Amino acid sequence: MVGMKPSEMPPTTAVKFLGAGTAACFADLLTFPLDTAKVRLQIQGEKQGTQVARSTQYRGVLGTIVTMVRTEGPRSPYNGLVAGLQRQMSFASIRIGLYDSVKQFYTPKGSENSSITIRILAGCTTGAMAVTCAQPTDVVKVRFQASKHLGSGSNRKYNGTMDAYRTIAKEEGIRGLWKGTFPNITRNAIVNCAEMVTYDIIKEKLLESHLLTDNFPCHFVSAFGAGFCATVVASPVDVVKTRYMNSPPGRYRSPLDCMLKMVAQEGPTAFYKGFTPSFLRLGAWNVMMFVTYEQLKRALMNVQMLRESPF
Repeated sequence: MVGMKPSEMPPTTAVKFLGAGTAACFADLLTFPLDTAKVRLQIQGEKQGTQVARSTQYRGVLGTIVTMVRTEGPRSPYNGLVAGLQRQMSFASIRIGLYDSVKQFYTPKGSENSSITIRILAGCTTGAMAVTCAQPTDVVKVRFQASKHLGSGSNRKYNGTMDAYRTIAKEEGIRGLWKGTFPNITRNAIVNCAEMVTYDIIKEKLLESHLLTDNFPCHFVSAFGAGFCATVVASPVDVVKTRYMNSPPGRYRSPLDCMLKMVAQEGPTAFYKGFTPSFLRLGAWNVMMFVTYEQLKRALMNVQMLRESPF
């Protein structure tokens, strides 16, 4: 048996909400360079405006990170981390923390288990809700990750996270902060379904078949499967989302226009650019997040029970 035992009381919605956001921030801290490498590989091949951007070529996950560190400094893989953590606290808290509550809301009264359809519907709902709230943080995160800083601040468009929010709103309007909302809703509805539903089902089957108990090995296997499924189904829309959100005004008329230009200029394989770092990042992120999330839920419930205990 590994980790804390399940608490006697089921976790409350508040505990799930706080636990999901905290666990997601922890996972982001450890996997952020992989996400940055993914973004750089996804936008590679896109028509760029500067000779520097055209000359930099990335090869593979490790090669991308090494190239960034060599040409932009050791902090470059963590460009946009502050916005990334802001995103996770608002985004993961909703899409993961509220998943069980929404699933129960959709489940007919009297039903012991939720069907796959209900779980998918719950995943789509919380994923869409989360994007609507967290979209500005995602736009800023992608802009920082995609930008190349080769000099001592001379090539830096934004002087910090808050300056990025202000600059984007000033130059592109408030709508600029919600740029790419539709592809992002599509992407995160797919990712949330793949992650939450896959994790839910794998964990449930492992426990029902008594192959594993409700502890670390079960959480690890379930999270790894969730990460792989999420990467496979979400990679195409993720690439479109990244390029559209990072594009200057006027480059693409819409996400559909971005998708069509990608196919015309680079072929259908462009939809799976950055697949390896996407899988490494989502797989590692899911394992770290779900394992931490399960332990945090138990720890927080134990604290709550101790506070409510008369002794």
